[in-house]
Amino acid sequence: MLWVAVGWSLFQLWYASPLPFVFGFGILNDTEARAIHLGFALFLTFLAYPALRSSPRDRVPLLDWVLAAVGGFAGSYLFLFYVELSGRPGQPTTLDLVTGTVGILLLLEATRRALGLPMVVVACVFIFYTFAGQYMPDVIQHRGASLNKFLNHQWLTTEGVFGIALGVSTSFVFLFVLFGTLLEKAGAGNWMMQISIALLGHLRGGPAKVAVVSSALNGVVSGSSVSNVVSGGIFTIPLMKRTGLSGVKAGAIEASASINGQIMPPVMGAAAFLMVEYVGIPYSEIVMHALLPAVFSYLALLYMVHLEAIKTDLKTIPQRPTPARERMLRMGLGLSGSILAVCIVYYGIVAIQAVFGGTAPPVLAIAGVALYVASVWYSSRYPDLALDDPNAPILELPRAWDVTRTGLDFLIPIAVLLWCLMVEQMSPGLSAFWATLSILGIVATRKPLMAVFRNENLAASVRAAWDDLIDGLALGARNMIGIGIATATAGIVVGTITLTGLGLMMTELVEFISGGNVILMLILIAAISLVLGMGIPTTANYILVATLMAPVVVDLGAQAGLPIPLIAVHLFVFYFGIMADITPPVGLAAFAAAAISKEDPIATGFQGALYSLRTAILPFVFIFNPAMLLIGVDTWPQTIWVATVSLIAILLFSAATMNWFVTKSRLWESAALLLICFTLFRPDWWLNQVSPPYEELPASEFLSAVAQTPADGRINFVVEGVDLMGEDVRKTVNVPLGEPGEPLERLRGIGLTITQAGDALMISNVDFGSYAKRIGLDVGYDVVAVLRKADQPSSLIPIGLALAATAGVAGLQFARARKQADRKETGPAR
Repeated sequence: MLWVAVGWSLFQLWYASPLPFVFGFGILNDTEARAIHLGFALFLTFLAYPALRSSPRDRVPLLDWVLAAVGGFAGSYLFLFYVELSGRPGQPTTLDLVTGTVGILLLLEATRRALGLPMVVVACVFIFYTFAGQYMPDVIQHRGASLNKFLNHQWLTTEGVFGIALGVSTSFVFLFVLFGTLLEKAGAGNWMMQISIALLGHLRGGPAKVAVVSSALNGVVSGSSVSNVVSGGIFTIPLMKRTGLSGVKAGAIEASASINGQIMPPVMGAAAFLMVEYVGIPYSEIVMHALLPAVFSYLALLYMVHLEAIKTDLKTIPQRPTPARERMLRMGLGLSGSILAVCIVYYGIVAIQAVFGGTAPPVLAIAGVALYVASVWYSSRYPDLALDDPNAPILELPRAWDVTRTGLDFLIPIAVLLWCLMVEQMSPGLSAFWATLSILGIVATRKPLMAVFRNENLAASVRAAWDDLIDGLALGARNMIGIGIATATAGIVVGTITLTGLGLMMTELVEFISGGNVILMLILIAAISLVLGMGIPTTANYILVATLMAPVVVDLGAQAGLPIPLIAVHLFVFYFGIMADITPPVGLAAFAAAAISKEDPIATGFQGALYSLRTAILPFVFIFNPAMLLIGVDTWPQTIWVATVSLIAILLFSAATMNWFVTKSRLWESAALLLICFTLFRPDWWLNQVSPPYEELPASEFLSAVAQTPADGRINFVVEGVDLMGEDVRKTVNVPLGEPGEPLERLRGIGLTITQAGDALMISNVDFGSYAKRIGLDVGYDVVAVLRKADQPSSLIPIGLALAATAGVAGLQFARARKQADRKETGPAR
């Protein structure tokens, strides 16, 4: 089993690399790669997950070996018989149908073993719906499907099990999981934890702040909330308890911080990579849109932890006595040195690319290897970091630089990942390949190099490095089994939707339930995400809700005159999918934290849900105020202003939910803080009560407005037409435009072809899979108006009033806190 897992990791590295095209060997198309991916996942599931609690743990039963072999064959069927299947599309043979039937059944059994029964129940409900469509209520009724059609659609095409979700898992999710696993194996996880302790341990509530920051750092390279809890919580939760925090709150803080690891760029949860396909934008843009909410959520949790520390009077960890002047000098040198190092690396790479042109990659590789060897040599001069003993008291905090210098080389693979993703804008798969290749090199050579530089036993170090390498490759594959199975099973749901037309029916159903009210619709979707998340993983949750509900939100929002950006809707679904990991009664992250803290998991979940309210409010905010996603924000001053105001708002929201600002808040003060928070997040709401936000211009000005829109800007316009159900619709849509150019060409860039007939403009073509298609535009719709931002009073007016009110509440609480302090000093009156 070990070598099968290693083989899976090596296959994924080969598939993601340029090597197949260099050697002209092993070139696979998407369908073939997905089939091999699922074959490995099914094979390993039956070997790694026992069938029952009573099954033996010291050996793999013969039946499981048989199921593994059959599952591997069924999963790989599209690869093994690709030529034959492509020659007879839609005409399955008996072997095809038998394989499809066995494959579906084994996939459901693998799902039960790896993910639990709830995910199986969800898949079975959709399978039942496929066959019983004619017996369903009118609103979701369809004519049903035959067994042959079902099996062909689900197992022999890329519409079902082998669809987009499994494709994303194959293309790059695996490599990001492997990257995080190898980074942890190299020791980077402990290194990040120790840096967090050194930087924040001396603050009030320092250990809890360490949990938040270390989870954020882990979230940069790990996309799993439960693994984040387990890897960091074994250190931070006992540390928090040692300084006076209750076990329930310690577990809740760690769980709340860890679920945010999935929303922290650049390596977000696996579901974030699916957005590349569902939204149709590069992953680098998704990272840009997701950055501010993720950072704000972590800063708000830090603030909540600080308030909790004040409320419970938490102890600090002793710090080495250092003169204030030396502390300031160290801090200044550390900050300026970090900035200088980043600038040297960035401009050094740019300079090498400019000088060497096409030959720059090998030069950069040589420079990277030299930098790595130099970093390891420097680190070898100091003792290795010891793993923190959660049961031992911390007598004195280490200095940040003393920790940092022991693992400078760990920054290299992270820098490679960020450079490839954000600067070179390579595909996520290729970026992850180069980053994983760099961390593979570190795992394989770090211990031997340390041995050479320290004059230690080289042979023993080589053996240890080899063991770490094999173990890391196997563990990475082991960690991917659940994700691979989840995405395949979610494909059954997606396949059912495309086979039955359920997506169109859901629009009418949600519109009926919500009455067309966007707020009610969003609350309904949030509730669905939380309920589904109780039983199925985040990735599968996102696939289900995004496939069913995201188009509905965009469409009904457009009909209500609210142009909601597609990325905002998908991030909304994503956020509430991960919130399910902490929400009772089945919050997996809360359960993992409670197991470490030895406290009640339900109580931990409720406390964690309270801490996570600041994350839950953000999706509602960026649906109505997309500026938080940096949509419509074109300049640095605008970015700084939006970030500052939004940060103040989320901090005030945190203070209101904690019922503590300067001191304990009274009920009306918390209510006032919530109103202030709303005003800072949505100053436009107050302005819209006075004057409309947009003015409608005639369709004749549409093309000139497109021409005047700046590069990568967005434009709002109104369309009217008849939908597929024969009903008249009017939609307000928001679309991004690329580089400046001829208006019709700019529109074709988003898949939209406009035909002019005098002043009338009609949509004559919408490219399949394009952005225009995803937001619900269709052939035959007429462009009837273009929206231009209207002149309104300045947003500084409501923001200024809100900040003044904040100062008033703070002033009252300062005065009250001072009186309370005076009473404590003078003692009770006699």
